[in-house]
Order: sequence, then C-alpha cells, then structure tokens
Amino acid sequence: MAVKESGEMYLETIYILSKKMSGVRAIDVGAYMGFSKPSVSRAMGLLKEEGLITIDPSGNIELTEKGAKSAKNIYERHTTLTAVLISLGVDEKTASDDACRIEHYISEKTFRAIKKHLKEHSN
Repeated sequence: MAVKESGEMYLETIYILSKKMSGVRAIDVGAYMGFSKPSVSRAMGLLKEEGLITIDPSGNIELTEKGAKSAKNIYERHTTLTAVLISLGVDEKTASDDACRIEHYISEKTFRAIKKHLKEHSN
C-alpha cells in the first residue's frame, strides 16, 4: 500500500529529526509538526503497521530500511523543489511551503527532469 501525503510528512519529519538528535520520540515529531499527541500516536501506529518505522520499548522511533528509502526520497524532493523555487525568485519560506505541497504529487518522471535541469544549469 502506498503511503499517503500525511504519512510522507511524518516520515520526512522523522528523517529530519534523526539527523539532528539521537532518539526521536513521538513527542518530538508532534512538536516539530505542530500536531497533537493523539494524531501523532495514530500516525506512528499506521507507519509501524506498514513496516516503515520501529518503536523500541522506551519510545524511540527509527525508520526501517523501507521507511528510510521513502523518507530520503520525499526529503530530496522537498529540498530540490525548494531550491528550484528559490532560484526563480521565490522567498525561502514560500518556496519551502510550496515545495512541501508539490513534493507529494509530482510524478517521478517530472521530478527527474527537474533534477536534471537543475544540475545542468546550476553554477
């Protein structure tokens, strides 16, 4: 089953937080995303059921290999699309917000073309 947009956002958040801290917990995810504890708890349960995360007895969340692959992919989309929008003159906040919306819907074919264009035209 494909992960929906909200699941991708949670995976990306776990990925980002895991780069900044050791031991990502649900409370950290909720604080970062501005979501309630029940919402985060439900999402973590769903991600765990999908085999995308593991949660140890002390509450630390880790991405599985499958989860890490998905999280890295969505994070790459976010950072690449943000960079493209900034290069077009969009301010950083708007670029990041818009990239967050676009990253979940853009096709892989279009994303590869954008990456190729960015690579060929960046100095």
